[in-house]
Amino acid sequence: MTETTTRTSDRIYRGPAGSGVPRLAALPGVRRDVVLPQQVLESERYDTDDRRLAAAGITLTLRRTPDGPPQWHLHLPDGGPAEDLRVPLASDAGVAPAVPGELAELIRGAARDRAVRPAGRIRRVRTEARLYGEGDRPLAVVVHDEVTLATLGRATEVEAWTEVELRGAAADDSLLTELQKRFTESGLRHAGTAPDEELDRLLRPAPKARPVKAGKRGSAGAVLLEYLAAQADRLAAEELRVRRGGPDSVHQMRVASRRMRSALQAYRKLLDRQRTDPIVDGLRELGRALAPARDAEVLHERISDGLAALPAELRLGPAQAQMTRYFARAEAEANAAVLTELDSERHAELRSAIDALMERPPLTKRAARPARKEMPKLVARTAKRLEDAVKIAHDPTAEESERDVAVHSARKAGKRLRYATEVATPAVGTDAKQFAKELKGFQSALGEHQDTVVARETLRELGTLAHPAGENGFSFGLLYGRDAARAEEIERDLPALWAQAWKRRNRRWLR
Repeated sequence: MTETTTRTSDRIYRGPAGSGVPRLAALPGVRRDVVLPQQVLESERYDTDDRRLAAAGITLTLRRTPDGPPQWHLHLPDGGPAEDLRVPLASDAGVAPAVPGELAELIRGAARDRAVRPAGRIRRVRTEARLYGEGDRPLAVVVHDEVTLATLGRATEVEAWTEVELRGAAADDSLLTELQKRFTESGLRHAGTAPDEELDRLLRPAPKARPVKAGKRGSAGAVLLEYLAAQADRLAAEELRVRRGGPDSVHQMRVASRRMRSALQAYRKLLDRQRTDPIVDGLRELGRALAPARDAEVLHERISDGLAALPAELRLGPAQAQMTRYFARAEAEANAAVLTELDSERHAELRSAIDALMERPPLTKRAARPARKEMPKLVARTAKRLEDAVKIAHDPTAEESERDVAVHSARKAGKRLRYATEVATPAVGTDAKQFAKELKGFQSALGEHQDTVVARETLRELGTLAHPAGENGFSFGLLYGRDAARAEEIERDLPALWAQAWKRRNRRWLR
């Protein structure tokens, strides 16, 4: 039954099953009590047989109460209780109903190829007593539950206890003190955890032991695996956010995939490539699938801001409306493609391969060497790739299109170097951290240059579409010219930015 009074003092006590209801007669200030009809409340937790949802911090519960229709509750690790998703149970659902499609889609990345079915149940047989004082003033509510908690499936565990909750409304201290005294006399003690937390404990997967072949602390293999594990966790977390349509989630998932791919490529000599090359290929395909959605988001913001910054007399025709129509379709198609990729067998295989990599890392003998000595050598190989790419980008005899490609190649090589340096920083320390900092200005300029290249292609298309529709493409042409000028400015600045980043003192830690 719904409580109508304001809860100002909650106390929960627990004792052995069958402890019975504490005495409520002759309480100070109580003129009458009302015992409500007994109720049965059930919560059924759903998970895979190997508890993949619990491992990912996801709880999916089907709650049944006498007050209303059963409801599904989905709690994801990136939100608080207020953000739980709730879906009513279909009226024709069976004994073990299937998870609703809208919730199944959100948990698919964690469950992958495993069926989701009932994994645990909490059953409460509830008796509720309401205490009233003079003038039927509500004083307190005593809720008595006989609780049974059970895990379902192959490994069955059952626990039972009595739980009494005191919900104080306007009761004075003497009544609350007396009630607490009677609870204690009945053998009840303060409950340290709630039943949901007890079920969490029973369903929580056993902590995975550190892989035997992870390498000893301080080895190159151990440092690399710690970084890869962090990116694997980030990839899984951002996939959940992408499925929920979270802001910037596609970008963050793409960054996590790039970091992992760059680390596997830069430190490939530490791992068996037969195991890691397919993962690198899978992460590359994932990045390509995420790119259109991310690019559409960035371009929409860039062009919208560009139009807004133009003087009113230079915004000719319905340019803003044209852009909105264009990106509404582009973003919808790109986001649909992302979800298709995340639901694909290829992505499920990639996630499984990453799990297997972390559980059974295929480290080579070289991975056992000290990280502080070994990792700078491998970063130096990646640094050489960037240096070669920059030489081409600085070639004054190259055509504009060739420079664009060269700058783009340098940008990708620079990201790989930055991420490779990130992996080594815990072992190398200040020198690696400072190197990454010095590279930031150069890397940011390369990123902006790439933004102007992609934006110009889109602005040209917007301008072309405007003409046959009888609209004016002047504003898009103006933004195109500004981006072209900005690209040339960046190209002029690159040599100086590169010289600053590539100073010998910044690279002294590379061997």
